[in-house]
Amino acid sequence: MSELLFLLDEVLGLQGRALSFDANTPLLGALPELDSMAVIDLIAALEQRLGIRVADDEVDGRTFATVGSLWAFIESAERTPQS
Repeated sequence: MSELLFLLDEVLGLQGRALSFDANTPLLGALPELDSMAVIDLIAALEQRLGIRVADDEVDGRTFATVGSLWAFIESAERTPQS
């Protein structure tokens, strides 16, 4: 989960704040930095860095409710083939 915390920190510009988050930390609606454009940027970063594929119909507000819900989504996501 540490890689997720680093990505959240980097993409949202949290200046180290995300590194203290745990699975219960609320995200969507609790972090002003996580707006609709940031969600798109975060999905792109997750796909690129973690090698997952995210279909548009797989994501909803519950996915980004907490760090734990986002991590659970990542763990269950389809992996992109390695080239």
